[in-house]
Amino acid sequence: MLRVGLTGNIGSGKTTVARIFEILGISIYHSDIESKRFLADPGVIIRVKQVFGEGVFSTDSGIDRNALAKLVFSDPSALQLLNSMLHPLVIEDFRKWCDLHLYEPYIINEAAIIFESGNKDQFDKIIHISCPEEKAIERVMTRDKVSRDEILKRMNFQMKDKEKAILSDFIILNDGSELVIPQVLRIHDQLLQSST
Repeated sequence: MLRVGLTGNIGSGKTTVARIFEILGISIYHSDIESKRFLADPGVIIRVKQVFGEGVFSTDSGIDRNALAKLVFSDPSALQLLNSMLHPLVIEDFRKWCDLHLYEPYIINEAAIIFESGNKDQFDKIIHISCPEEKAIERVMTRDKVSRDEILKRMNFQMKDKEKAILSDFIILNDGSELVIPQVLRIHDQLLQSST
């Protein structure tokens, strides 16, 4: 079984591309979704309260993800602290998940910060979704109803698109100049061949 990382910056189209792979029968682990799930873990809640205080909690005593995001995306050390809490949990969860999929030709881990988190070595191949920054900003503003400034703050914590492309094995262009599905199908065929 090949372990394949699927990455791209905010607004690049990772979720859409992951859905196409799922339609092709490929199992996908969504690191960003699982990371959010761990915010409900009692141990994480206690640690978040100790480190970031009551200000990132809503009235029902759960973590207010929007308040937490605003805090960590305006302070690099706060983001690093949060990642140090969540990443080990997600990595371990991914390993266990992989054990359930050992007999598949390849699996995909969809994650925004594979390179930034130093986790690229856990993958046999990496697919990067490349998208011009302005197009990505427009998509996220429409999708999440957030300001341009909020998106730029998040983008500042991500490696530049061109740098990720250089480090990746496959690149999917999602800039409107080429259809995405044929690109996914070509990569899918190559990964199936590599897995035999």
